[in-house]
Amino acid sequence: MIMPGPVSIPLPPEVVSLLARLEAAGYTAYVVGGCVRDSLLGITPGDWDICTSAMPEQTQAIFADCRQVLTGIKHGTVTVLCGGKAYEITTYREDGDYLDHRHPQDVHFVPRVEGDLARRDFTVNAMAYNPGTGLVDCFGGRQDLADHVVRCVGEPSARFGEDALRVLRAVRFAAKLDFTIDPDTARAAETQCGSVQTVSPERIFAELDKLLAGPAAGRVLAEYGRILTGALPEIAACIGCTQPGRWHCYDVWHHTAAAVGAVRRDLTPESARIVRWTMLLHDMAKPLCRTESPDGAAHFPGHNQRGARLADQILRRLRAPTALRLEVCSLVGVHDGPLPEESPAILRLLAEHGETWLGRLCAVKLADLAAHARNPAVAARVEEVRAFEGKMHFLARTGCYTLHRLQVGGGDALAAGIRPGPAVGEALHGLLEQVMDGLLPNDRAVLLLELKKYADGKNRPE
Repeated sequence: MIMPGPVSIPLPPEVVSLLARLEAAGYTAYVVGGCVRDSLLGITPGDWDICTSAMPEQTQAIFADCRQVLTGIKHGTVTVLCGGKAYEITTYREDGDYLDHRHPQDVHFVPRVEGDLARRDFTVNAMAYNPGTGLVDCFGGRQDLADHVVRCVGEPSARFGEDALRVLRAVRFAAKLDFTIDPDTARAAETQCGSVQTVSPERIFAELDKLLAGPAAGRVLAEYGRILTGALPEIAACIGCTQPGRWHCYDVWHHTAAAVGAVRRDLTPESARIVRWTMLLHDMAKPLCRTESPDGAAHFPGHNQRGARLADQILRRLRAPTALRLEVCSLVGVHDGPLPEESPAILRLLAEHGETWLGRLCAVKLADLAAHARNPAVAARVEEVRAFEGKMHFLARTGCYTLHRLQVGGGDALAAGIRPGPAVGEALHGLLEQVMDGLLPNDRAVLLLELKKYADGKNRPE
């Protein structure tokens, strides 16, 4: 909760030292941006950025006794290593003209922090703090934090015209902070969303990835889908694409948003990321597959398989990590398929995919069903998934579905008289199949006897 009155932000000792050294040399200096925002929200910042009236060469001289990284010096940034961490110290600046909707052609250094804050994207990111001076908040960022609003600094269309990535950042911050977007800012973002295509695919993917990880991702996707069409044009056809009322209470896009919001919180970070991307893309092909029966009901034949192909195209276009793309596409391709009830079939799925993948599939199905209508038919499907999940995890712990778990091995096969070579693998795989089918117990004595029978049969003259 943002409280009125004077602000006191606890700073790490290294940051206090960096500010003090700049001030002792006759310059002003502040922590700025996201670290101030997070501190006011009661969140411990991951990074502390500093801005100062010192010119880059003056900053270099002040910290001559420290290791420095100068890759950002063209834009006024000197990175100083202090206490084992890197701190970016940037001269107050104004940006020149943006010719590519992404990077300023040049920067102009200015003497006061207020000029630097005016160039920033959103009011909640345009605050600076110094222990002696206090909070510098020229654009109402503290009030917007209290009101849970993402608002552009100045004229929204100008901010988005400068840097098209800000269109996605507005939605991402809303998801991360559980904020709404100021109406003027949202309208400008939607109007200018097409400019996002000028941003590199890797940056678009990174913003969407952070957005999906936000605690309010589901609500924000539902509210601001049209803004996101700039990053994923496929969303446009999903908005307003109706679905059969027996199963669904949303159109395709709002179902998608609700499914992303329903992803379980107990997943590992890697699984959560994969499942969130799967839910974003799982029904994206439905508008391409939509048909209507004579009674007007919508159907989507083949949307799983076509969805997997479309997900592959989208993730390749965004240059997503290969491992993520492969996992997501495999899950999209089967997300609406049936699950087996019998142990042999479940063991075969474990042998083919592994417990982790099947756990992710269950998480996908449960998130999908959570975004369906509330009725007995949907509830029954939820119970089917939960029953499968429980049995699958039990069999993953106790069942035999790999050669490693079989109570006999290659040495036993040779000792039984099976000739070295392919026959050994053939015999062991044959036993594994019978164990998975419940025709043989995974008992060493029984399996040794079966190996002996196999060897005798193989060695018998034809």
